Amino acid sequence: MNIGQAAKASGVSAKMIRYYEETGLVMPAERSDKGYRIYSDKDVHTLRFIRRARDLGFTVEGIAELLALWRDRGRHSADVKQMAMGHVAALRRKIIELEEMAATLQTLADCCAGDDRPDCPILMDLAAGADGPAKMPHRFGPLAETKV
Repeated sequence: MNIGQAAKASGVSAKMIRYYEETGLVMPAERSDKGYRIYSDKDVHTLRFIRRARDLGFTVEGIAELLALWRDRGRHSADVKQMAMGHVAALRRKIIELEEMAATLQTLADCCAGDDRPDCPILMDLAAGADGPAKMPHRFGPLAETKV
């Protein structure tokens, strides 16, 4: 099948298939006499594996490791489980970070009057940048003075 058909069958875009070939995640497809890529059912199966791993949030490097384990019939399932559990831990850390970000933004939004005035604690916090969170004037809520 051609790259468009392989993309449709695997759920991986043609652009990503080419990227995975360029990065060595998958072996380059065979070529027809006219230079078109030709994909087998085995290639599509590998692309589906990659797509599922991406859906679970694995990095390209992680997927390469998983593919190596998948292809190694002498692998130990403990190695695969260790990778999966490491990824679970990373996802849980990311969830905590996202929840903290959402809470911070919610607090800032709660402090913002959202009216016609130009004062905005959200923008003040963003403007504080590397100096840390902006301290908002008392009139915006329980936070201290502005640091801009």
